[in-house]
Amino acid sequence: PLSLMLSLLGFRGGPVYLAPVSSPKDIVELPGLRVTVDKLVYQPDQGVPDRPHCFIYFITIRNDSEVTVTIKARKWVVTADNGEVTAVEGDGVVGQFPELPPGESFSYNSFHLLDSAVAVAKGSYLGVDENGRRVITRIPPFELRVPDLA
Repeated sequence: PLSLMLSLLGFRGGPVYLAPVSSPKDIVELPGLRVTVDKLVYQPDQGVPDRPHCFIYFITIRNDSEVTVTIKARKWVVTADNGEVTAVEGDGVVGQFPELPPGESFSYNSFHLLDSAVAVAKGSYLGVDENGRRVITRIPPFELRVPDLA
């Protein structure tokens, strides 16, 4: 029974609450929904003391599918050259929930602040199509590298 399994896993006493968790099978990659990294700019004067390297990125999310998609969330994973991984998740995109009919796109810019001179950023956008289906599109990996300023 469940109680035996939980005790074997080290859970002792107290109530146990089980709730359904969405499966990755519930989210589909929508053909035609794609992301491009249009531009990357290093801004050495925009960092903060503990993260002195500022990279501004320009992104376009384009919907060439046959259904309208609303972007609901984002997830970024930034891996520094020292192996440190930072994951950032949040609702929407730069405070918005862009609705993209077929053939439309949404462009924006934002930034990453790093303490490392080299890192790779990648991620995904999660959305819902007009039929209520949960969809995902990937942010292709791109390198953040402090240029040689000498």
